[in-house]
Amino acid sequence: MSGPLIGISTYLENDARWGVWRQPAALLPAAYHRLVQRAGGVAALLPPDDAPAVAASLVARLDGLVIAGGPDVDPARYGAERDPRTGPPAPERDAWELALIEAALASGLPLLGVCRGMQLLNVALGGTLRQHIAGHTGAPGAFTEHKVTPVPGTALAQVHPAPVSVPAYHHQAVDALGESLIPSAFAEDGTVEAVERPGGDGFVLAIQWHPEAGADASVVRALTRAATV
Repeated sequence: MSGPLIGISTYLENDARWGVWRQPAALLPAAYHRLVQRAGGVAALLPPDDAPAVAASLVARLDGLVIAGGPDVDPARYGAERDPRTGPPAPERDAWELALIEAALASGLPLLGVCRGMQLLNVALGGTLRQHIAGHTGAPGAFTEHKVTPVPGTALAQVHPAPVSVPAYHHQAVDALGESLIPSAFAEDGTVEAVERPGGDGFVLAIQWHPEAGADASVVRALTRAATV
């Protein structure tokens, strides 16, 4: 018997190279789909679509959704001026993933945001971001490890009841929380490291760290459990 079908959003790169080919490509680090598979799910990669309105019909075919990490969210999405340290915009991906998030929230589809996915969930619900923080990345292209402390009584605390060391790579973070979201973990410097949507609207959890870069599949396993109900 197969596990739940879990969609994972992907990057859209204008210049990707493999073998003798150099072309535009939709891509995703393999660690994401391998993590979903390890957690008991069947992974489906979701490339950005030029017609974000199709997100609702796509979401209706899924059992769960992961919004993956990636580039900075365009500050215009939350009404802010661009900080010079903010990366270049990815308008197609912003539009597509926001449509996926909105469709998932409207339908009650179990949803997990990872890094950028957490930030975009917050923006989708009217929140804002801090455009630059220090100390949450390693060297370029390398994750750092730091401790996060779950908030007692939250859904995340059921997965991680004690402080845990996690792989991280981000220079932006949640500022004002989006509507209906609560913080469910903090870093030692006070940075919000996880948010969730409590109540009867289904599984909605987002984390600032990168579980695909570590050995612990428990957060994604919580998603796949929710997706099989």
